[in-house]
Amino acid sequence: MVLIIAGAGAVSAFQVGKAPMALNAIQSDLGLSLAVVSWLISAFAIVGAGFGAPIGLAVDRIGAKRMVVGGLLLQALGSGLGGVAGGAGPLILSRVVEGLGFVSVLVAAPTIIFATVSPGLRDRAIAVWATVMPVGMTVVMLSAPLFTYLEWRGFWMLNAAILLGYGLFFAASTPARTATGHDQNIKEQLARVAVAPGPWILALLFAAFSAAFFAIFGFLPTLLTERFGLSQNLASMVAAVSVAASGFGNLVAGHLLSAGRRPLHVLIAGFLAMMLFGFGVLAVDLAWPFVASFAVLLSFMAGLVPVVLMGCLPKLAPRPDLIGATMGFAIQGNNVGMLAGPVTAGALAASYGWGSVAIAVAAVLIAAIALAWRALPAQT
Repeated sequence: MVLIIAGAGAVSAFQVGKAPMALNAIQSDLGLSLAVVSWLISAFAIVGAGFGAPIGLAVDRIGAKRMVVGGLLLQALGSGLGGVAGGAGPLILSRVVEGLGFVSVLVAAPTIIFATVSPGLRDRAIAVWATVMPVGMTVVMLSAPLFTYLEWRGFWMLNAAILLGYGLFFAASTPARTATGHDQNIKEQLARVAVAPGPWILALLFAAFSAAFFAIFGFLPTLLTERFGLSQNLASMVAAVSVAASGFGNLVAGHLLSAGRRPLHVLIAGFLAMMLFGFGVLAVDLAWPFVASFAVLLSFMAGLVPVVLMGCLPKLAPRPDLIGATMGFAIQGNNVGMLAGPVTAGALAASYGWGSVAIAVAAVLIAAIALAWRALPAQT
């Protein structure tokens, strides 16, 4: 069951990874500027930043299974519409549709895990779920030859078919008991989540994590090509290997938690390692193989963080029936970080150099460690 749930997340993550590799082809085909075509990436983060909590409330109300199936089908619709789009407006709108479906899956699927997996296996199950982003994005990055053969429109249609097929498979293979809706007043639910400290703590920690992570990995290929003169293909391969390493970090985190390691200690170790290796990637004058090695190590250790945070979700939710809404808050925080991190890093690098980005990343992570140390001990 956990692998089936993770599969829904992985095929959804395809939709995140497909846009960056298609930007040049879409720009050439539709005659768009880079500023316009970049919204194909930003649309996902904006949808998550704005609609995570409302979607979480919908999960608590109508049921997690229905939301996952609906999210997969909505992504299939968006990908299909994008494949036939004739201009920037319809294409960006199709990405908004995909983004709504994507967030629905990411918010709803973990709640099924919490509802069905025994407490003794929960840490490992959440670790498997946490691998969906690195696995999905790595698979898409490695599918470049297929992308070249199908062209971007054919690749969009292929993704639509995969999402439709998996949505039907998920509907047939997931027990109906995992769809547990609630009939409570939505305003009451929203008020309870908004005034409780737990969801805000989770959102802030996710925001700090994603801001630091994407401030580095959003520009890693650019840094490697500009500073060391690597080809675009080699720089992209280094980035793909680095992203994949975070999946192994997710699994290691699950093992450590299952072995009885204190979640707070695992979390702080991940944050400290991100800070240290971030300086190795951005601020230290070394040959590119060393920088690439630091990037892999950073990504691996970063994989510890989301597993711990998601494991704290039931304890930070105001009530057991508001886990979905709390996860929605976490997704909003994560996507705010995805938006703010690269924008801030790009501005700092242009004005003060990459060393300033390393300092900013360290400051964000120190703040996250202070918040976790103060807010999480009683919860973990």
